[in-house]
Amino acid sequence: MIKRNLGYFILILLVGMFSSCFQIIEEINVAANGSGTVNLTVNLSASKTKVASIMLLDSVNGYKVPSKQKIHKEMDEVVAYLKNSPGISNVKKTVDLENYIASVSFAFKNISNINNVNQNVLKKMKIKAVNNSSYSYNPETNTFQRSYAHTKEALTEYNKLKSEVKNVFKEASYTSIYRFEKPVSTCSNPLAKVSKTKKAVMLNTGMLGLINGKTNISNKIVLSK
Repeated sequence: MIKRNLGYFILILLVGMFSSCFQIIEEINVAANGSGTVNLTVNLSASKTKVASIMLLDSVNGYKVPSKQKIHKEMDEVVAYLKNSPGISNVKKTVDLENYIASVSFAFKNISNINNVNQNVLKKMKIKAVNNSSYSYNPETNTFQRSYAHTKEALTEYNKLKSEVKNVFKEASYTSIYRFEKPVSTCSNPLAKVSKTKKAVMLNTGMLGLINGKTNISNKIVLSK
């Protein structure tokens, strides 16, 4: 997301900065041994009528509109890269160009594998990363941690955008959902909500808060022993 992880990479492919409303949803399921699965989704369905009309054009406000073939090609390249990434397996993608929803899912041996994938995919696709976000899980202490630090470069890159593109982010949102096998004992981020089952934590926030540094999505989650 202008914090630039894999979800933001997919956003660039699909949105092309032309939608007025979109969601990025990051779901991570962590097993007791530290392995797990990831599902990253970009959802433009709330603006699908607008996006469908834009897809008929060659360009809008100086931005090239990606064809459906281009979108599938870029997504296939991401899948191919993930399949060759250490610790990553069972890579799948879905692209719904009727409702404009796309997702990539994969399994990991250790959650640190996600950190490498995020950075390397961005580098491979020549997207300038300003990502100060990482994940860790300690099975001995039952502690999951998402470390995030805002950088001024995120706001600098945002300020370079045209005003009509900046408007895209006003209603855009980012949601993270973490699921565990054991109940959650403590959760450090006050914006996060623990589910009734105590085995999931959700944090939903606006994209602008991440860009301007007003929102911190760092979280330390300790599970019951």
